[in-house]
Amino acid sequence: MTADDHSPIWARKKRRRGPNPLVSILVTLLAVFGVLTAVLGIKERSLAEGGAMMDGWIAAGVAAVKGEAPKVADEAVDTAGTAAGKAGDAVQAGAAAATEELKK
Repeated sequence: MTADDHSPIWARKKRRRGPNPLVSILVTLLAVFGVLTAVLGIKERSLAEGGAMMDGWIAAGVAAVKGEAPKVADEAVDTAGTAAGKAGDAVQAGAAAATEELKK
């Protein structure tokens, strides 16, 4: 038994059982990136060619996101407009009901 076993739970020191999860994710992503670079370097027989291939993939992904962004934004605006209209209708209905209650 340690001294912490007899103290209140809020007074006990918290023990970390592992590294920070964010650091673990970053290290894992860097490791995957490194392995991918090495594999593409071997496949293309040059790290520069492998890097150029990865740059092409990234550029294609960015272009796809940029192409979809206006469409998604338009859909979000339409949805927000519809929701605002419904909220306005609900407020009007509530106000009408309150007015009727006050008249009684």
